[in-house]
Amino acid sequence: MDAEPRPLGKPPSACLSRRQALWRMGVTGLSLAVGSARLPVALAQADQLASSDALSGVELPPDVGQAELQVYVEATGHRLRGLFLDYWRANGAAAVYGNPISEPFAAPNGYYSQAFERGIFQYRPEFLYTADPIVRLMPLGELALRDRPAGFRPDGWWGMDNDARLVAAQRPLDPMDEAVARVLAAGGVFVEAMGHTIGGEILAWYTFNEGLFYLGGPLTEPLAEGGRTVQYFEGGLLQAGKDGVALAPLAAELAPDLGIDTAPVPRGDLPPYDELLFWTVDTPNPLGDPYAPGPKWIEVSLAEQRLWAYQGDTVVSSTLVSTGIEPNGTDLGLFHVRLKFPVQDMQGFTDATGEVVGFGDAPPAMIPYEVKAIPHVVYFNMEAEALHGAYWHNNFGQQMSHGCVNLPLDFAAWLYGWAPLGTGIWVHD
Repeated sequence: MDAEPRPLGKPPSACLSRRQALWRMGVTGLSLAVGSARLPVALAQADQLASSDALSGVELPPDVGQAELQVYVEATGHRLRGLFLDYWRANGAAAVYGNPISEPFAAPNGYYSQAFERGIFQYRPEFLYTADPIVRLMPLGELALRDRPAGFRPDGWWGMDNDARLVAAQRPLDPMDEAVARVLAAGGVFVEAMGHTIGGEILAWYTFNEGLFYLGGPLTEPLAEGGRTVQYFEGGLLQAGKDGVALAPLAAELAPDLGIDTAPVPRGDLPPYDELLFWTVDTPNPLGDPYAPGPKWIEVSLAEQRLWAYQGDTVVSSTLVSTGIEPNGTDLGLFHVRLKFPVQDMQGFTDATGEVVGFGDAPPAMIPYEVKAIPHVVYFNMEAEALHGAYWHNNFGQQMSHGCVNLPLDFAAWLYGWAPLGTGIWVHD
């Protein structure tokens, strides 16, 4: 069953549904996990960060399919490669997190790190064998609140005229407080672990950009500062103004105090960053602007047997797919690209009902299967389900697989380069 691509230039209704799904997941996750998700940063050591060339003693990311290409960002004079390049591309690149302002360095909390204008990326090896992102933001919010500079003008993003109100905004709220009730009535959330609310356009930005993973919990209530509404989170500072919501350049402002070396480095023979460098082939179904702002994410509809690739709210490309047929239906939920292989053999075994019960060599009484040289394999959950090319059938639009999402070969080749590690994937009915 074929389906028409969604009109260009308009956010599809499914995009709003994805936001609602993220919203529900985020509220639950915040209530259960945000307190334990805070990084073990020793604030007393914060101004003693190691220089960018001192990486001894930190665990470096393994090869899990990150781009091999290294690029140069001319705007700030720094290089990007590997895991941080992938997660930066997946999460909106300069439009969301700004450009890199350092080379990789070892942070005192033990993590391999790199500073961008609006946040400091850190590789978190404890999440490597989970379905969660393995790059998070260093918690700069507490440092910003502790070390608010006194010399900025009132029209700066820090502001100067509201110290008493900022102190009040940091006080945790009681769940029964009338202020909490007002936020909840307006569609906001209360993060009990932090004692603060998130609402309005700040919550919309937070949920769409997976703030639970990257920004952590709120440290304050929203407040007026420098002519904008701002709210401090563990990983950064969100500011809402006439141009919408964006992260403040917290990392750039704090870098000198943190001892981060931001001096530009020579470009050498590196190519300047361009998103199209990662396209090994052109998309066979071009729909929208590949430079559209916003995070990359992929939507898969089981009912329509179709996939859409997005940049923010812009549909970049789309294709018919073949998802899992019962008893091996494709899992529903919100996932991320977590592991990639340019080509891979897949081997497993089923029971008498046809249900996949394991991988590798089949034990007695099990029915083995093996498919050789599967191209462009992109794993997205802990059930070994992947997006990948399928050369053994051309029946896209019909369920065909053991749970993976089968793609036409030309589309799979394009998607492999377009979707870096960390790209969000939403699979729904």
